[in-house]
Amino acid sequence: MEQLLLADLSTELPGTVRLQRAVDTIQAHFKCDGVGLLILDDDSLRLVAAAGLPREALGRRFVIGRHPRFAAILSRREPTRFAPDSVLPDPYDGLLDDRKGSPLPVHDCLGTSLYADGRLWGALTLDDLNVGAFDDDAQRKLAHCSLLLGAAIRVTMLERENRNLRMLGSTDPGADATTAHSDILGESEPVQQLLHEIDIVADSDMPILLLGETGVGKELFARRLHRQSRRHGQPMVHVNCAALPESLAESELFGHVKGAFSGATADRAGRFEAARGGTLFLDEVGELSLSIQAKLLRVLQNGEIQRLGTDQVIKTDVRIVAATNRNLRQHVQEGSFRADLYHRLSVYPITIPPLRERGHDILLIAGHYLELSRARLGLRGIRLSPAAEQALLHYHWPGNVRELEHVISRAAIKSLSQGVQRDQIMTLEPNALDLDIPHATPFHALTNHTEAGVPRDAGHGNTGLPLGNGESFSGITNMNDSANPNNHSGSGTPTRPLREIVDDTQRTAILTALAVTNNNWARAARQLQVDASNLHKLAKRLGIKSS
Repeated sequence: MEQLLLADLSTELPGTVRLQRAVDTIQAHFKCDGVGLLILDDDSLRLVAAAGLPREALGRRFVIGRHPRFAAILSRREPTRFAPDSVLPDPYDGLLDDRKGSPLPVHDCLGTSLYADGRLWGALTLDDLNVGAFDDDAQRKLAHCSLLLGAAIRVTMLERENRNLRMLGSTDPGADATTAHSDILGESEPVQQLLHEIDIVADSDMPILLLGETGVGKELFARRLHRQSRRHGQPMVHVNCAALPESLAESELFGHVKGAFSGATADRAGRFEAARGGTLFLDEVGELSLSIQAKLLRVLQNGEIQRLGTDQVIKTDVRIVAATNRNLRQHVQEGSFRADLYHRLSVYPITIPPLRERGHDILLIAGHYLELSRARLGLRGIRLSPAAEQALLHYHWPGNVRELEHVISRAAIKSLSQGVQRDQIMTLEPNALDLDIPHATPFHALTNHTEAGVPRDAGHGNTGLPLGNGESFSGITNMNDSANPNNHSGSGTPTRPLREIVDDTQRTAILTALAVTNNNWARAARQLQVDASNLHKLAKRLGIKSS
């Protein structure tokens, strides 16, 4: 184990890949069922790497005050073991399977706090379904392992700082998922590319126009822009333009003086003044009336505002981030949105992908809302069945992330109303999700989906081969299973598009070759009898590597 961890310290790797490889190595060494690496994030812990846990677990945030085991682990420098009969609830209850798909409570648990640069960074947890899996010797080994893991975390932080220094002239590690909080959950290529683009453009002061369907989380991306900008120490003011009555819009945006209109009993600053030095987020900007659009344009052109009822000019210093789910180009052509204002706002347009284009990010986000539902409803544990995971992945999501939140919350409440007890481990099935999926897809088509990696016998770590973009591949199709995607449904139509079937087959072949060759791309190319450069290009297209 030491040799593998030390070898990765001297190898240049993406931070998430290094930490995932470390977790896989630890699981293989301790031969346990689950390993979780969690970063401290304000009052919570969140998983940044895991082995043996379902993919949705990576989207969960564990509030320390609600999880006494985590609190106990963080309170000590030495490893902490919880006896099988411990009365403290285990945060992972129901997330480990008995290899037959049935949720089981964790029987043995071992954890340790992790430090980087002398500061508490997070925790490492080991869980096993067998009683007595961790003894005194395991605790001693974990204490030594935590030192090596702390070094890996420090190397990851330094590499991130160096990249920021080269790219942005900044050493702020805030954009790194392993060193700072982010409300945006996503490991898919579209989201990672988007976050990289946002982190680059955030350093400028140019206006940004966020485009995307309703419910994609435009406000979260706006907050990311502000947090990564030079203005992060100043306020970000949110204006919901759709909720502004036209009669009050001018006062809300620019302020008013006493007596400006009936009811104006005192001077009042507007949103532009409140956001001085920071960011003004104009949400649903396409809902503004033409008259307010004209006044907003004048402010953006001159950098000055006038409170309603006075001629006094006030200089503004704000960065404008606007958002809309409308097609503003079309509205410009129709005359319902000013062309000059559109060009002022859309200096740098950014399109946020809908949830249906984000692949397995759906499960990460679902895990976040599962943990919220567990806390709100006082449940012992809540999880998705493999069939429910597939239902989420095959649904179209017209309401995007907002709809996913409602689906998870509704399903949990429905299960409670149908007799599930709060002290039981709740497993959500597709019928509880109540999704309208127009084309039936066999939910068991992806047989290994509940693991955060490739099958246990596929290579190093026995849990998964970390991909180049920081995620572990899950959902490899079992081509010998009766749910072979080449089979046909009863209607005589293919259950999945041919392109998806081909991509899955190629992805499986590449990952298997990499596992067999210990992640040696040249040897894997020879084994697959393809040109090495073509293999790298194909792996990048399939999401197996990022560069």
